Amino acid sequence: MERIWIYQADRQLTESEKARILDKLGGFTTQWKAHGKALAAKAEVRHDRFIIVMVDDAVAPPTGCSIDKSVHLLKEIEVATGLNLFDRMQVAYRHADDIKVVPRDEFERLILAGEVTDDTVVFNNLVTSYPELETNWEIPLRDSWHAKVFL
Repeated sequence: MERIWIYQADRQLTESEKARILDKLGGFTTQWKAHGKALAAKAEVRHDRFIIVMVDDAVAPPTGCSIDKSVHLLKEIEVATGLNLFDRMQVAYRHADDIKVVPRDEFERLILAGEVTDDTVVFNNLVTSYPELETNWEIPLRDSWHAKVFL
C-alpha cells in the first residue's frame, strides 16, 4: 500500500515555487530513510496547490522519526515560500474551473448562501493511501466528511 500525506497550500503556487518545491522534495525523497532502510518515496504537486508525499509501505514503512523529518522539510518549504501548509481550518473546494481555499467559517457562510451545495466538489485531505487519493480525494460535499461538519 502506498501511504500518502497531503499538504494544502493557502494559495496557488507559482511555476517557479512549484519547481523549487519539487526539486527540494525530489532531493529529500531519494535520500529518505527509516532505521537505515531507504524509503520508496516520491512527491508531487497537484492543481498548483496540493503537495503530496508518498511512501510505498511494501518496500519499507516510514517510522515516526522519518515522518518527522518530512514534516520538518515541509515547514522549511513554508518559511521559504511564505505558504501556509498546515492550517487544517481551511477548506478547499472547486468553483467552476478554479480551486478556492477559504476558512471554515467562510465555507459555512457559502453553504448558507447557497453558493456551495451538496454537489460542490471538496478536497478530502484526510485520505491516507494512494488508492484513496484516486477515488476519495475530490468528492461531492454530500459524500465527504465535510457534510458531517457543515450540513
